[in-house]
Amino acid sequence: MEVKKIITLPGDGIGPEVVAQGVALLKAFGGPLEMRFEFEEHPAGGACLKQYNEPIREETLEACRQADAVLLGAVGAPEFDNNPAHLRPEKGLLKLRAALGVYCNLRPARLYNTLADASPLKKEIVSGIDLMVVRELTGGIYFGEPAGFLEKNGLRTSLNTMVYDENEIRRIARKAFELAAKRRGHLTSVDKANVLTVSQLWRKVVDEVAEEYPNVTLSHMLVDNCAMQLVRNPRQFDVILTGNLFGDILSDEASVLTGSIGMLPSASLGDGTPLYEPVHGSAPDIAGQNKANPVAMLASLAMMFQYSFDRPEAAAAIEAAIEEMLEAGFHTADLNLPDGHCLGTKEMGEKITGTAVKRLQESFATV
Repeated sequence: MEVKKIITLPGDGIGPEVVAQGVALLKAFGGPLEMRFEFEEHPAGGACLKQYNEPIREETLEACRQADAVLLGAVGAPEFDNNPAHLRPEKGLLKLRAALGVYCNLRPARLYNTLADASPLKKEIVSGIDLMVVRELTGGIYFGEPAGFLEKNGLRTSLNTMVYDENEIRRIARKAFELAAKRRGHLTSVDKANVLTVSQLWRKVVDEVAEEYPNVTLSHMLVDNCAMQLVRNPRQFDVILTGNLFGDILSDEASVLTGSIGMLPSASLGDGTPLYEPVHGSAPDIAGQNKANPVAMLASLAMMFQYSFDRPEAAAAIEAAIEEMLEAGFHTADLNLPDGHCLGTKEMGEKITGTAVKRLQESFATV
C-alpha cells in the first residue's frame, strides 16, 4: 500500500476548521485508493507565536521538507498586527515557502454555474470563467533585499526591494507556458514594464521563453489594465503569469468573481515538498463558529491528487462532488444561495466527502 506523509499546519482563525475537513477527506479516500495517509500536525503563524514566540519553528520546516505534501489552513490574527515584522504570523508563511522552494503558485478561478448569481458582477460577464493565475512565489518584493526601516534626512523611512533575476523569471515562465499548452493555449504575462525596470527584464525573458512554446499564444498586459480587465471581461483570460506582488493582488480579485474567496484553492510547487492551501485568509470574525467554507480546502486536495500524487481520478471525484453539492443547493453562509440549504463547515465537508468517495468508487467500477 502506498504511504504518503502529510504535514498539517492548521494555523489561525478558521484554519483548524478547514484543515480538519481536509484530513477527513484524505482518510476517507485512503481505502478506495489503497493509500495510507500519515499525518503530523505542527503550529504555524499566530498559533506558533503564542506557544514559541516565533511564527514557525525550524523543526517544523525540516518536517515539511521530509514530507510528501504540506496542508496549510491559514495564518494571521489581529492581536499580532502591531508586532515587529519578524514576529508576525505572515512571516512564518514566507519562511515556509522559501524553505520548501515552492516558487510556482497555481491559483485557479472557476465559476460553477450554480454560483453565477453569487458573483458581484453581472451573470453575463462572469459565466464561464475558467482561468489560472500562475504567481511567482519566492522572489520579488516580498523577499528582496535591502528591506526595512531607516532614518533619511531626519525622517523615518522604509524601503522594500523588488528584484528578479533571469533564472527566476525563466523557470516560472516555463511552468506557465507548460500549463497553458495543456489548457486553451493562451498566456497573458502581467507586469508594469512601462515604469519598472524589473518588469522590463521580466517581459524580455518571457518573450525568450515563448519561443520554446510555439503552440501557445503570448500577450503582455500592464497590471493596472489587467485588474480592470478581470472585472470588465474575465473570460478573455486562460493563464495569467505574473510576479509575487501582482499575483497576490490579482488572484484575490479573481477569486471574488467566483462568488466567494472561500471557493478558491491553491497549489505551491517547485523544488521541494509541495504546499497546498486555500486562498482565503484566517477570517477571525467567524473562527470557531462552524461557518467557514471548506470548499477551497477540499479543492486544494483535488490539486494535490492532480499535481503531486498522480491520481487524476481522485481529483475529478472531488471536483465533481463539489459541483454536485452546489447544484443540489448546499452551501455555507458566505454564498447564501437562493432557496438553498445553508450548512456549517463540518456538515458541508461531510456532504462533499461522502459524495466524492461515492464518485471515486463509481470511477473504479467503470474501468
